[in-house]
Formats: sequence, structure tokens, C-alpha cells
Amino acid sequence: MDPLKIIGPVIMLLIILGFVTYAILFERKVLGWMQNRPGPVRTGPWGLLQTVADVLKLLIKEDVIPDKADKTLFKIAPVIAFVPSFAVVAVLPFTDSLFFADIAVGLLYYVAISSITIIGILVGSWASNNKYALMGGMRSAAQMISYEIPLVMAVVGVIMSAGSLNLRKIVAAQEDVWFIIPQFLGFIVFLIAAIAELNRTPFDLPEAESELVAGYHVEYSGFRFAFFMLAEYVYVFAMSALTTVLFLGGWLPLFGLDFIPPLVWFVLKMLAMVFFIFWLRATFPRIRSDQLMQLGWKVLLPLALVNIFLSALLKEVPVIGNWF
Repeated sequence: MDPLKIIGPVIMLLIILGFVTYAILFERKVLGWMQNRPGPVRTGPWGLLQTVADVLKLLIKEDVIPDKADKTLFKIAPVIAFVPSFAVVAVLPFTDSLFFADIAVGLLYYVAISSITIIGILVGSWASNNKYALMGGMRSAAQMISYEIPLVMAVVGVIMSAGSLNLRKIVAAQEDVWFIIPQFLGFIVFLIAAIAELNRTPFDLPEAESELVAGYHVEYSGFRFAFFMLAEYVYVFAMSALTTVLFLGGWLPLFGLDFIPPLVWFVLKMLAMVFFIFWLRATFPRIRSDQLMQLGWKVLLPLALVNIFLSALLKEVPVIGNWF
């Protein structure tokens, strides 16, 4: 067996763990700046070791399992939630030559595998034997069903424009113009649905502190709780990278600045998306459950259908297609 096939995923896991560690710190700093406060400053220089200390605290905390919980399902639920979040990274191309798996249906793989995480959330919420956890799990399932459909339909226009489900070919198809321009409507639908899929503000109803204490992971502590948090932030990494690939030209340069390495372009675009996700948390209030459902079914779904129609029009009518 090629040693790189073993070492590569391990290196990628370490990079993602580093990203998660400092993405949490960056989020807390951004929230602090936007709320006119310093954020973490005491642990390490400029607070750089605050998240490291928080992780160590979680790892050494007692692993509490409720007496009346289904102990087997309670233990494996965080693993079911986390593993798909790391598995989807396998098909994400970071440059034209830096990727792990270049499969023909990479986009389909991402959508299919990422949907498994909801099973871990549901299993954990039910196994906790806690009404608040179960309500959070049911909310998460309803939210996933409501927003997975417009999310997938929003990328149909991208697939039609690129003529492929392969993520590298989708980036290559943006050589002349990034898909955020001809697929702007699809981009808006995808972005809103993606944030809802991540259970991030303003769509964080599954773990609404004011209503459900902590939602589906209310009974979890220690490293099992850390697994749920790790899955959430790994998906922030993966979804930001996917958005970069589908709509922002991946590693393709901006303004003809070819001397900047492609990996740097990819990272800059991805970090811009990460910042946008964190910025929303400091800006928007949590919406109500009925508003969440109405937005998904009555607004995003029709807009996704309109985007598919417009994409077909751009593809089939040469005069309109030449504009882009």
C-alpha cells in the first residue's frame, strides 16, 4: 500500500483539527469585535491558547451517561455524526493537483455522505432520554429535510453549466467566468440552505439555548460533546470549501494575478466564506420555527426551480449564453 494514502488523510485530519481550533477562536474574536469587547485575551499571547485550553478541559472532564439513556446508542451517536463530516473532505479539490479522490460524481458523493450526520444527531437525541434533546433532534431532522432539497436543486444549475458532477471539472468550467455571476440566484439559494444545513445562526433552532437548553446534545459532556462540536466546525470548513469550488472559481486567480499560488487563492476564498458565516451569528437573530419552514418550502424551493429554468435557458439559447 502506498504510504501517502495513509499519511495524507492523517495530515489532512491534523490540518482540519488546527482549523477547527482556531476557527472557534476567530469566531469568538469576531463576535467580540462586533460587540465592542476584546474576546478571549488571557490564555496565551493575545488569547491564542484559549481554544486549546477549552479542548483540554473537555478531554479530561468526566464522561457522564444518564442512567435511563440507551447507553450503546448514546456512545456511538457522536461518532456517526462526526465521521461523515471528515469523509466529505476526501472529494474536495484544493488545487488542480491537490486532492484525495477525484471521482466523477464528487458533488453527489458530498451531498449523500453529509446527509448521514443527521442520523447521528437523531440517534443521540433519542438515546439521551431527554425531552429537550429529542425536540432538538426532531427540529434538526425537519430542518435537514426542508433545506436539503433546495440545496441540491440550487447546484443543478452549476451541474448544467459545467456539464459534470466532478468538482475539478466544475472549477475548470469557470475559467472564463465564475459561476457566482450566471448562477447568482442559485448561489443565494445555496448559501441560505447551506447555513441552515450547518445549523448556524439564524437557523440554529436545533440547539436554541433559550428554548432547549442545548438541544440534541444537552446530555453530552466531555469528549463526546467535543465530537458534536467538531462535526459542526468541520462542516463549516467543508461547506466553505464546496462553495468556493462551485461558485467562486476554486483556485482560479482574481484580476489575472497568476503569480499567487492556486492554493493561496483557494484558502483566501474559503476563509472569506468562513468569516461570512461567523459574521451572520453576530448580526441576525434566530428566526421562528414557522418562519424557517416557510422560507425553505415557499421561498427557496420555488427560487431553486426558477434557477434551473434560467440555467436551461442560458444553456440552450446561444445569444443569452454568450452574454456570460
